[in-house]
Amino acid sequence: MTNTSKTGFGATVVIDDPLTVGPEPTSKIVGRAQGIVASADLNEFGYLFVLNFVFSDGKYNGSSLSILGRNQVNLPAREMPIVGGTGLFRFASGYALVKTRFLNASNGDATSECNAYVLHY
Repeated sequence: MTNTSKTGFGATVVIDDPLTVGPEPTSKIVGRAQGIVASADLNEFGYLFVLNFVFSDGKYNGSSLSILGRNQVNLPAREMPIVGGTGLFRFASGYALVKTRFLNASNGDATSECNAYVLHY
């Protein structure tokens, strides 16, 4: 990470977070959001997201969706491409609309709402 960038450029975090039905901490867990988040912009808070939504509940158990894209967190809503999937989401394409529901800038904790629009076979 560069020590001169106000955005933390170069900082990289690996995540394995609960994937839930709703934004509440008590909401039903249906899988895991696993991947890499990297600060990829010297001037704005823009992150590279490389994520897999791995489902472990219901009819999507064992399936996953893959998201790869830019997440500019200061915008009210961001669009990121869905670039693939497995299981019931094999050959998936589409996009995810992401909104920040909660952000603690001091420790990086965040809750996001993600609405995925998926075409698959």
